[in-house]
Amino acid sequence: MEHDNELLTELTACEEQVWDALVEGDISTDEKMLHADFLGVYSTGFATKADHTAQLDDGPTISRYKLTGHRVKRLGRDYAMLCYRADFLRAGHNKSEAMYITSIWEQGLDGWRNVFSQDTAAGR
Repeated sequence: MEHDNELLTELTACEEQVWDALVEGDISTDEKMLHADFLGVYSTGFATKADHTAQLDDGPTISRYKLTGHRVKRLGRDYAMLCYRADFLRAGHNKSEAMYITSIWEQGLDGWRNVFSQDTAAGR
């Protein structure tokens, strides 16, 4: 169980780097944290790594965020899934949103990379 706690801490830090990149408009960090074959599944459809990073072309997309309710599950030796709730405010908006997110991460020689992410809008 302690190993799961370590994994949870490690993947939460990775996930927060992606969110921080959205807050700071940091394309470089966003690119670094996403796997080359990244696939996102969103209410708007499918997204590649290029799609995800392109959203930052005009600067930050998120003003603030809070991640809670984290759960982690190993999917194999080099893969793990992180699930959590995100409460956030989009840049230029005044109404907060909430969604549940599932992210799958792959561990390679250069650390963890996000290979898959799916967002599900939280009920009101």
